[in-house]
Amino acid sequence: MSNVTELLDRYIATWNETDADVRLREVARLWTADGVYTDPLASVRGHEAIAEVIGGAQQMFADHRFRLLDGVQAHHDIVRFGWELVPAGGGESVAIGLDVAALTDDGRIRLVHGFLDKAPGA
Repeated sequence: MSNVTELLDRYIATWNETDADVRLREVARLWTADGVYTDPLASVRGHEAIAEVIGGAQQMFADHRFRLLDGVQAHHDIVRFGWELVPAGGGESVAIGLDVAALTDDGRIRLVHGFLDKAPGA
């Protein structure tokens, strides 16, 4: 489980990375080349597209940070984890979600299916 937690810490850090070049490099380290990210607002494949989705979220929610929530569960090649998006200075979350990821044997992400439990304006 420690390897999974480390991977998810890196995943969340990538969602918080504001430098586009560093973000793309980290996406390439974490994901397979044909990795898929799907949530209610996006469905993309590949490093560049995934990095662009992350950059778009950062533009929409400037001065906010993603945080991994407790309760990570994993079995076989599947990981389920919760996250929240909070103001950088602290305060109530503006979004909360649950993601399910499938990993490769070498511990890279091949796909993420994201769900929103709390969305801004909802």
